[in-house]
Amino acid sequence: MSNVIHSTALPESHYAAPEGDMHHLPPWTEETARELAAQEGIELTPEHWEVVLLLRNHYRLRGHSLTGTALLRALGEPFGMRGGIKHLYELFPGGPVSQGSRIAGVPAPPYSRDLSFGSVQ
Repeated sequence: MSNVIHSTALPESHYAAPEGDMHHLPPWTEETARELAAQEGIELTPEHWEVVLLLRNHYRLRGHSLTGTALLRALGEPFGMRGGIKHLYELFPGGPVSQGSRIAGVPAPPYSRDLSFGSVQ
Protein backbone atom coordinates (compact mmCIF):
# COMPACT_ATOMS: atom_id res chain seq x y z
CA MET A 1 0.00 0.00 0.00
CA SER A 2 2.77 2.43 0.75
CA ASN A 3 3.78 2.43 -2.94
CA VAL A 4 0.41 3.96 -3.81
CA ILE A 5 0.70 6.49 -1.00
CA HIS A 6 4.22 7.51 -1.93
CA SER A 7 3.49 7.65 -5.64
CA THR A 8 0.59 10.07 -5.18
CA ALA A 9 1.79 12.02 -2.16
CA LEU A 10 4.20 14.42 -3.80
CA PRO A 11 5.18 17.51 -1.85
CA GLU A 12 2.44 20.10 -2.01
CA SER A 13 4.83 22.62 -3.59
CA HIS A 14 4.72 20.53 -6.80
CA TYR A 15 1.10 21.47 -7.41
CA ALA A 16 -0.50 24.67 -8.56
CA ALA A 17 -3.78 25.00 -6.76
CA PRO A 18 -5.48 28.39 -7.00
CA GLU A 19 -8.27 27.41 -4.60
CA GLY A 20 -6.79 24.33 -2.95
CA ASP A 21 -3.58 25.72 -1.51
CA MET A 22 -2.40 23.03 0.92
CA HIS A 23 0.16 25.25 2.66
CA HIS A 24 -2.37 26.78 5.04
CA LEU A 25 -3.52 23.36 6.29
CA PRO A 26 -2.09 21.66 9.37
CA PRO A 27 0.73 19.19 8.62
CA TRP A 28 -0.58 15.83 7.44
CA THR A 29 1.16 12.46 7.21
CA GLU A 30 0.11 8.85 6.83
CA GLU A 31 0.42 8.51 10.61
CA THR A 32 -1.81 11.55 11.11
CA ALA A 33 -4.44 9.90 8.91
CA ARG A 34 -4.21 6.65 10.88
CA GLU A 35 -4.63 8.54 14.17
CA LEU A 36 -7.60 10.56 12.88
CA ALA A 37 -9.21 7.40 11.52
CA ALA A 38 -8.67 5.56 14.81
CA GLN A 39 -10.38 8.42 16.67
CA GLU A 40 -13.36 7.85 14.38
CA GLY A 41 -13.29 4.08 14.85
CA ILE A 42 -11.87 3.28 11.41
CA GLU A 43 -8.88 1.10 10.58
CA LEU A 44 -7.57 2.26 7.22
CA THR A 45 -7.57 -0.40 4.50
CA PRO A 46 -6.27 0.04 0.93
CA GLU A 47 -9.78 1.13 -0.13
CA HIS A 48 -9.87 3.76 2.62
CA TRP A 49 -6.48 5.03 1.46
CA GLU A 50 -7.80 5.25 -2.09
CA VAL A 51 -10.61 7.56 -0.96
CA VAL A 52 -8.34 9.60 1.34
CA LEU A 53 -5.81 10.17 -1.44
CA LEU A 54 -8.53 10.99 -3.97
CA LEU A 55 -9.91 13.61 -1.58
CA ARG A 56 -6.45 15.10 -0.94
CA ASN A 57 -5.59 15.19 -4.62
CA HIS A 58 -8.95 16.68 -5.56
CA TYR A 59 -8.56 19.44 -2.99
CA ARG A 60 -4.95 20.06 -4.01
CA LEU A 61 -5.83 20.38 -7.68
CA ARG A 62 -9.29 21.94 -7.59
CA GLY A 63 -9.97 23.33 -4.14
CA HIS A 64 -13.68 23.55 -3.46
CA SER A 65 -14.74 23.45 -7.10
CA LEU A 66 -17.43 20.85 -6.35
CA THR A 67 -20.22 20.77 -3.81
CA GLY A 68 -20.33 17.87 -1.39
CA THR A 69 -22.96 16.10 -3.47
CA ALA A 70 -20.99 16.44 -6.71
CA LEU A 71 -17.80 15.27 -4.99
CA LEU A 72 -19.65 12.24 -3.61
CA ARG A 73 -20.82 11.34 -7.12
CA ALA A 74 -17.26 11.77 -8.43
CA LEU A 75 -15.91 9.51 -5.66
CA GLY A 76 -18.54 6.91 -6.52
CA GLU A 77 -17.30 6.49 -10.10
CA PRO A 78 -14.07 4.60 -9.35
CA PHE A 79 -15.98 2.47 -6.83
CA GLY A 80 -18.81 1.63 -9.23
CA MET A 81 -17.86 -2.04 -9.64
CA ARG A 82 -17.33 -2.37 -5.88
CA GLY A 83 -20.73 -1.14 -4.82
CA GLY A 84 -20.46 2.56 -5.66
CA ILE A 85 -21.66 5.15 -3.20
CA LYS A 86 -23.22 2.52 -0.94
CA HIS A 87 -19.79 0.91 -0.53
CA LEU A 88 -18.24 4.31 0.23
CA TYR A 89 -20.71 4.69 3.10
CA GLU A 90 -19.69 1.25 4.36
CA LEU A 91 -16.08 2.44 4.40
CA PHE A 92 -16.91 5.82 5.96
CA PRO A 93 -20.14 5.55 8.00
CA GLY A 94 -19.84 9.22 8.93
CA GLY A 95 -19.96 10.09 5.24
CA PRO A 96 -17.35 9.55 2.53
CA VAL A 97 -17.05 13.29 1.93
CA SER A 98 -17.37 14.65 5.48
CA GLN A 99 -15.58 11.94 7.43
CA GLY A 100 -13.21 11.18 4.56
CA SER A 101 -12.17 14.84 4.35
CA ARG A 102 -11.46 14.96 8.09
CA ILE A 103 -9.20 11.92 7.82
CA ALA A 104 -7.60 13.30 4.64
CA GLY A 105 -6.79 16.52 6.47
CA VAL A 106 -8.63 18.77 4.03
CA PRO A 107 -11.66 20.99 4.54
CA ALA A 108 -14.96 19.45 3.50
CA PRO A 109 -16.57 21.14 0.49
CA PRO A 110 -19.35 23.69 0.94
CA TYR A 111 -22.70 22.32 2.13
CA SER A 112 -21.32 18.93 3.13
CA ARG A 113 -21.37 19.64 6.86
CA ASP A 114 -25.18 19.56 6.94
CA LEU A 115 -26.13 16.78 9.35
CA SER A 116 -28.53 15.37 6.77
CA PHE A 117 -25.72 14.98 4.22
CA GLY A 118 -23.03 12.35 4.19
CA SER A 119 -23.91 10.20 7.18
CA VAL A 120 -25.63 6.92 7.76
CA GLN A 121 -25.57 7.28 11.53
